[in-house]
Amino acid sequence: MSTTLQNDLLIKAAFSQQTERPPVWMMRQAGRFMKEYWDIKNKYSFLEMCKTPEIAADVTMLPVDLLGIDAAILFSDILVTAEAMGGDLSFEQGVGPRFSNPVRSVKDAEALSTNCLDKLQYVADAIKVIQQRLDSRIPLIGFAGAPFTILSYLVEGGSSKDFKLTKLMLNNQPELAHMILQKIADVTVEYLNMQIAAGVNAIQLFDSWALALSWNDYRDFSHYYNKQIIAKLNRKDIPVISFCKGSSVFAPMMVEAQPDVVSIDWNADLKNIKQSLPQGIAVQGNLDPFVLYADKPVIKKKIIELFERMRGENGFIFNLGHGIMPDIPFDNVKYAIEVVKEFSY
Repeated sequence: MSTTLQNDLLIKAAFSQQTERPPVWMMRQAGRFMKEYWDIKNKYSFLEMCKTPEIAADVTMLPVDLLGIDAAILFSDILVTAEAMGGDLSFEQGVGPRFSNPVRSVKDAEALSTNCLDKLQYVADAIKVIQQRLDSRIPLIGFAGAPFTILSYLVEGGSSKDFKLTKLMLNNQPELAHMILQKIADVTVEYLNMQIAAGVNAIQLFDSWALALSWNDYRDFSHYYNKQIIAKLNRKDIPVISFCKGSSVFAPMMVEAQPDVVSIDWNADLKNIKQSLPQGIAVQGNLDPFVLYADKPVIKKKIIELFERMRGENGFIFNLGHGIMPDIPFDNVKYAIEVVKEFSY
């Protein structure tokens, strides 16, 4: 983006430059813990919200206006790429995403389209509306789901606790898994580059279910494709954040894909991870989201402990180890952000 951001803390920290305090945003920051989100959600289906640029912009702006965070993240879903490729996607209350046509055979995989960018044009349109509303106040983060995570939804037909069908495919039909993963990777590159062209200031790749994998399977069925995607992004001045549940284990491999930032779950000591990574790789995280259910003095104590631990480390973005849960009190989230913004090194 040629326009200068009024608050570029996130971009500076992502590029491992010094900042006066850690920038803060939170995964799922525009979501179900907000009354204002439900005021919109009760009028439209989830996919309608994603596919209507003005509504996607309304939801994206909620945490900007109500929480005062340092970065906005596009309101969308990781599964829009799978839908564009031919997945029959629906969201059921209390169940989550479902694909009525799961991908389990070579024939199913061959039917997946890779020429589908036009079906995702609504995302580029939303980005343009959001950037008009943000008016260069803070950066906008675009994102996509990583191929392995998207594969798991397509194969399972929705969310899964054990990823049994997915792992069966990786073990019994690795060629089929690779065929599907390559198609998803190709679409994801085009999709993220479309977001960059539309004006996002940063990108995050979400590999939400990587923690289901062994080290070797992560290397072969996840990392291989994430690396390919990151290498093909038009990333001049656009920091790339790589996130997975399991990053506390996989971080040493994740950096080989050369993201600017590795987003760490809450199972690891953030400073130990940071110091084990090559110079110039920033970290994001890694407060346990469940801390936000606690009393305010506890929330403050845990955030300050993390900040004191990270003192002297350039390249630190404050976030949660995963997304905000729907029933976390809004006041607690707002308080946590105030604690972060009052801190200075």
